[in-house]
Amino acid sequence: MTQEIPQIFDRNILAARRARHRKDALFLHELARDEVEDRLSMVNRTFTNPAIIAPFAEIWEDLLPNAQTVPDLDVLPLRQNSCDLIIHAMALHHANDPVGQLIQCHRALREDGLLLVVTLGGQTLHELRSSLAEAETSVSGGLSPRVAPMAEIRDLGALLQRTGFNLPVADVVPLTAEYRDLVHLMHDLRAMGETNSMVARLKRPTRRELFSLADHIYRTNFASDTGRLRASFELICLTGWAPSDTQPQPLRPGSAKTRLADALKVPETKLSDKPPR
Repeated sequence: MTQEIPQIFDRNILAARRARHRKDALFLHELARDEVEDRLSMVNRTFTNPAIIAPFAEIWEDLLPNAQTVPDLDVLPLRQNSCDLIIHAMALHHANDPVGQLIQCHRALREDGLLLVVTLGGQTLHELRSSLAEAETSVSGGLSPRVAPMAEIRDLGALLQRTGFNLPVADVVPLTAEYRDLVHLMHDLRAMGETNSMVARLKRPTRRELFSLADHIYRTNFASDTGRLRASFELICLTGWAPSDTQPQPLRPGSAKTRLADALKVPETKLSDKPPR
């Protein structure tokens, strides 16, 4: 019996949110493209069958010759062993099944193909999350899901290994933007298509006093020297390779031919067999 994947995000609502985006608000996606270009420039490889998984295809136009851009559907429209490069761009944080997304990318890659993922990480909007939680607890006496959960870098790096990628690397690009007030931030998130699309979101209008209190809490705890509100964003970049016999392999333990002490040019000290007191 196939286990049903929990639906964290309402994909219809997410599509509606994205449809109302403004291109001039997609600065995070532009930065993600810059990060991808930088990483590809360091790879000594010519890719002939690349695929880009992205919610906003216009950002990725002309990145690579012959690249196909596909939407981040639950079932990716990619044939098995059809790609030598897959870029999963700014969409994994909205996946109901991120493990399944990586498995599908693995299947679509040829031997020694490269996966490059850029997604939002766990520190994204932590100021907003904290301020809304404190305000809602005070006003309503409880909490409702308002900012989507996002994975930490250690968890995403582990997912690469879990899904069978070799030579996994995970690193983070921290970013900070500033906003006049909470309304300004919320308008910008709406223009990015990044407002709340969780299945468990509150489906009735929020009381105005909650946002007023959240703005006050935000300003008290997270204002910059100029009095504007700081908002953190975290781009996590993942790279992994589909397995191949031609890739570097780790040496088996005990196979080294040079002692560490000789390499460091220091005397070797034998450890005592006596247990410590």
